[in-house]
Amino acid sequence: MSDDDVNKTEQSPPPAEPEVRERRWHLPLVWIVPLVAVIVGLSMMVRAWQQSGPVIEITFETAEGLKPNQTPVQYRNVVIGNVTGVSLGEARQQVVATVELSKEADAFTREDTRFWVVRPRIGATGISGLGTLFSGDFIAADPGNSSGHAERFEGLESPPPITYGEPGKRFQLQAEDLGSLTIGSPVYYRSVQVGQVVSYQLDKQGNGVNVEVFVSEPHDRFVSGNTRFWNTSGLDLDLGVDGVQVHMQSLVSLVTGGIAFGTPLVNSLDTMGAEEDSRFRLFDDRGTALAPEKGEPERIRMRFAQSLRGLEEGAPVDFQGKNIGEVSRITLDYDESDQTFPVVVDAIMYPKLMGRAYDKFQQSQQSQESQNNGPKPSQSAIRELFETLVGRGLRAEARTANLLTGKLFIALEFYPDADKTNIRRHAQTMVIPTRTTSLDRIQAQLTTLVDRISKIPIESISANLDGSLRDIRQTLTQMNDDVLPASLATLEGIDKLTLAMGEALGSAAEALGEDSPQREQLQQALTEVERMSRSVRSLSDYFRRHPEALIRGRQERQNRDDLRP
Repeated sequence: MSDDDVNKTEQSPPPAEPEVRERRWHLPLVWIVPLVAVIVGLSMMVRAWQQSGPVIEITFETAEGLKPNQTPVQYRNVVIGNVTGVSLGEARQQVVATVELSKEADAFTREDTRFWVVRPRIGATGISGLGTLFSGDFIAADPGNSSGHAERFEGLESPPPITYGEPGKRFQLQAEDLGSLTIGSPVYYRSVQVGQVVSYQLDKQGNGVNVEVFVSEPHDRFVSGNTRFWNTSGLDLDLGVDGVQVHMQSLVSLVTGGIAFGTPLVNSLDTMGAEEDSRFRLFDDRGTALAPEKGEPERIRMRFAQSLRGLEEGAPVDFQGKNIGEVSRITLDYDESDQTFPVVVDAIMYPKLMGRAYDKFQQSQQSQESQNNGPKPSQSAIRELFETLVGRGLRAEARTANLLTGKLFIALEFYPDADKTNIRRHAQTMVIPTRTTSLDRIQAQLTTLVDRISKIPIESISANLDGSLRDIRQTLTQMNDDVLPASLATLEGIDKLTLAMGEALGSAAEALGEDSPQREQLQQALTEVERMSRSVRSLSDYFRRHPEALIRGRQERQNRDDLRP
């Protein structure tokens, strides 16, 4: 820069300072509406965040009836959530439903909460879910009682039988097989439904089935420690000497099966209620369940030399008409001496079922034990008792239980005329002597009778009878041809003779009239005959008194004395 320029710059006046003014920010009106919308949206988001509940996942077998943003989740018909999404699981074997619950439904995230889809169902227990035909399917929930929470649940494919925390108790039953029982099968007490079956599964060893039942309040107080449960499924037919007896709990149990329970009269005084999850045995029928306590078993064996067709395992063993056991096994044996195949019947006997007889025997044993050195084992005492009974004629006999079915049972009866024998033992089993059945004896007698009849020479007898009948036929023919005509002629002659005799008698009656001389002569002749008969009577009396007169003759004096009247 030159000096002139510098001088000019120094000489020029300074520029005027700009006037500082206050500037204001103005929002255009076009931004007001978007701004309000953002504020409202933010407030709604905040409110939705504050009111939103937990999000859970529920797995089902299929997605039938599940629609995103349309299928609600209900509890007691109150909506507590909504299905927000439906997708396949990782292995494509299940369907995962994403459910957003309301904030008040936090209790439904407990670990034991149950979910199931409510849709129209027709089953053995009835028809359910008809209301969904108009409103659509929905997911029902039942909250649990667990303290822990979860985010993933496994949905039920069928509604649970007990919902909404119904008060009552659950009991575990042990059965040999399930039979016709299913979930929802009723539980009866005195023919009144008081509960139902809630679940079942095989035990760990696979030897039976564990059935869980639920009995509602206040009926659960009737289940005590001595309660017996039995299966009432189907019909119970009892064909015995009293005829056919049919037992059925209800029509529902006939279709879906059922369970009943009761307490034996002996243990009816025990009214203490059973605890939750107590275990009981499930019997097959009412008679077996309420039967008195059997006590210690005693094994017996019987050998029959006859066919036992109709005798089955489980057949009763009676003692004097009282059932005290049952047949456990039926086998065949081989006897080498006579090459026969006797039937061996093993049975289990319960002496305690003899009732008062067993009690009296126990009392007598106790009195003997007090006199002796020490007590005897109960089984040893029972064996001694049966040894005595066998010595008095106790025998086992197979009898017919029913003529229609032909089933047999074992009867233990006394036969005083039986041969004397002693009881035998095979290991721990008593061998009781047997006796052939009365029916077999009748059959043997009939067989003997048939054999005797078969020995009769029926052919020769029939041939002789044929010859005799032929001769009789010829004789009758000859009589018809010869004898009968002659007999008729003879009878005609007799008739004529009879007429002639009648005429002669009439003439004699006329000749013997009152004034006829023939009548006087007849009376004189009769008088002479009477005198002669008196003389003969006197002479016979004389010879009876003096038989020597036949030789010596009659002396005059003596004769006069004897003949003197």
